[in-house]
Amino acid sequence: MKIYNLFPLLAGRFDAWRPHMQRASAMGFDWVFVNPIQKLGQSGSLYSIADYFEINPAFADPDSRLGSEDQLKAVVGEAEELGQRMMIDLVVNHSAADSPLVRKCPQWYVRGHDGKVEHPYCVKESGEKEMWYDLAKFDHERSNDREGLFRYFVDVVKHFVGLGFKGFRCDAAYQVPGWFWRRLIAAVKQDHPDVVFMAETLGCRPHETIRTAESGMDYVFNSSKWWDFTSPWLMEQYDLTRQVVPSISFPESHDTERLFQETGGNENAMKQRYAFAALFSAGVMMPMGFEYGFRKKLHVVHTRPEDWENPAVDLTQFITHMNRVKTDHAVFREESITQVLNSGNPAVLLMWKVAANRKEEALLILNKDTWQRQRFYAENLQYFIQVSPPLHDVSFEWALDHLPAPFEFELAPGMTRVLVTLP
Repeated sequence: MKIYNLFPLLAGRFDAWRPHMQRASAMGFDWVFVNPIQKLGQSGSLYSIADYFEINPAFADPDSRLGSEDQLKAVVGEAEELGQRMMIDLVVNHSAADSPLVRKCPQWYVRGHDGKVEHPYCVKESGEKEMWYDLAKFDHERSNDREGLFRYFVDVVKHFVGLGFKGFRCDAAYQVPGWFWRRLIAAVKQDHPDVVFMAETLGCRPHETIRTAESGMDYVFNSSKWWDFTSPWLMEQYDLTRQVVPSISFPESHDTERLFQETGGNENAMKQRYAFAALFSAGVMMPMGFEYGFRKKLHVVHTRPEDWENPAVDLTQFITHMNRVKTDHAVFREESITQVLNSGNPAVLLMWKVAANRKEEALLILNKDTWQRQRFYAENLQYFIQVSPPLHDVSFEWALDHLPAPFEFELAPGMTRVLVTLP
């Protein structure tokens, strides 16, 4: 699963999406994920949805002879022509605080002792509580019309399936009861078994991720973006969840700062992080603009097509290669058995992976240092794998036809060597 996040506020109207989908297709992405495109509340945030069945007029061409839904169907059809399936955000934890639903179905919402609708919030690293006053929290657990609320969202999902969407990214999935997801996913898959559900679980603990995954999710998102390539926590989390559900990595997302900005314009860091995200777990997702080193953070209210930046770098060939490696080798398309080995150099990550069927293995040799070269040495690379077929170099740069023993390589800053056995 290789997902390109087409951020709708940056892409603009539906009729402007095709070039972005074409570029994504050329890079090997087989899914296009779009953030919410429904009618919004007064705050204008993509995640403050006022009407789940009405399309945001900002994305439709008012001069088109087609209505907004037919314009959207045309875009979905174009994606299918390019070999892509489309996915959309599914926001069931809250609606816009000024949504007509608050008035029409007041029993669907969490209310305080004063009877007022409660707003969702998050706790920052500083310990401060950040309240989202433009949102009203649904009460999936204690509502006296729990069934009505559940049926409403079944209808929402089926509506978008009818428009051609094949996948749903379940926003803040861990904050919604597991019974809700189990019933909703079962209800949808009864008629549409190919529809995919992915749980957004960032910020929750491993046991919360597992509990959410066990409610029927096809994928969860992992936190590999924040790994320092040394600390044990990522591999511990990976081992806990990989046998329950496959995961998706990303080098940046619409919720994070742009990596090119974070790293001070370091192209080596961009390549390093994308290579690792693409090859670490079953899926990978990348937001539009990453391929060109955009610096301006995507914003769910203020981003506009005018924020499209002049490319600072062009990583399209590199991304295309890494996506092709992922497509060609099963060991990179699943939650494979994965171990960190001793590389002999603390600045170099040596990672071994083996496919579930044990017929394909891989070694990743990654320079953690994105500014300096680092030396890697091994008496014989074959000692690190369990099967007899020789390793083949499928790296993007300077792929070797022959891997000598002993093996010595000076890794460029941030470079990842990718070695695989061929079954």
